[in-house]
Parts: sequence; structure tokens; C-alpha cells
Amino acid sequence: MAAAAAEAPSEAEGVAVEPQEPQPADPSDDEAFVPEVVARARARHAATEGGRVRAKTIALDHLTRGEKRAAALVVYPDDVKRPRTREDCRSMPRPCPFVSCSHHLYLDVNPESGAIKLNFPHLEVWEMAETCSLDAADRGGITLEEVGAIMNLTRERIRQVEVRGLIRIRAHAPDLGGPGGPSAAIPSVEDRLGWR
Repeated sequence: MAAAAAEAPSEAEGVAVEPQEPQPADPSDDEAFVPEVVARARARHAATEGGRVRAKTIALDHLTRGEKRAAALVVYPDDVKRPRTREDCRSMPRPCPFVSCSHHLYLDVNPESGAIKLNFPHLEVWEMAETCSLDAADRGGITLEEVGAIMNLTRERIRQVEVRGLIRIRAHAPDLGGPGGPSAAIPSVEDRLGWR
């Protein structure tokens, strides 16, 4: 009590004392801080009944001039060395920070339109459980549900992509050695789907 009286000048000294409000801390210093724009975007992309959050696509046509100018000013840091081979990449810490890598699961870029698809709009890169498709492939065979969780797609969509890939492989199999060649090990789409 005496310490509090010693800190504040008394009215007896002739100084009027106004109570001061504590200065608010800078919110960006807090690790849990989420900018308002990001919070609004995450609220718009809430989880569906199955718990999955839909991906968000950003079309380049819808960016403002200011956003395009800001993007043009972004400079890749000189002191950061990107991995050049899979072996370099394998030894990097996870989650992988290089979202511009074509194997990164955080975003996809449409080569025709330049549209950016955020696969996990509700997460930051460091919050993702899995960030590299090559790491998932190195683990070996996984179920459609696991692939769907890694890529933020439904099991049905993964099945459709699988069938499409098998059809493409089958179409190019004669070039790989013809009947009885390497294509003999590839199951037919009918066999894979259980239609036979």
C-alpha cells in the first residue's frame, strides 16, 4: 500500500492526477492472433456436415490493383535455399514452407487461368498435418479416405481421379511394351471397380 502511494504523486503536491488506461498490447504479437480479413474468410468457409472445409479459389481477374501491386513487390529472400532434389527435400523440416512447390498440398495453381486454389483455407501452412504429396507417396498404399483427408477432397472425388488415371495409363500401355508387357500388371478399370 505504501509502495502505491510512493509511485503516484499526491494531490497535496499540487499535481492533478488522472487515472491512465492501460495501453493495449499489439494484437499481432500474440501467436493466436488472426487478422480480421482471414477470420472472415475462414468463417465463410466453415466445415460441412462431414467436417470437411471446402477449398477456396482465387481468380486473378478478381484481384484489386492494390493486391496485384503488393504481389509484384514480394521478393523471394536471398538467404533461403530451396531444395533442388527429392533427397534435399526429404531432409528438410516439416511442415514444408515452400508452398510454390508443385508437390505442396496447401495450394494448386491452374496453369491455364492462373487461378489459385487454397486447398485448406481454414489453416495456415504450419498447422497442416501433411504438406508434401511426395511424402505421402513414399509411405506406400493408403486408402481413398486417407488420400481424401490429405488432399481435402471427398472419397468419391479421389475414386474418380483414380479411375481417370487408370484409363490414361491403359491408353498409353501399348506404347510401353504392348500386350503382356508392363501393362499386364495394371488392373483394368472394370476389375478395379469390381464390374467383372
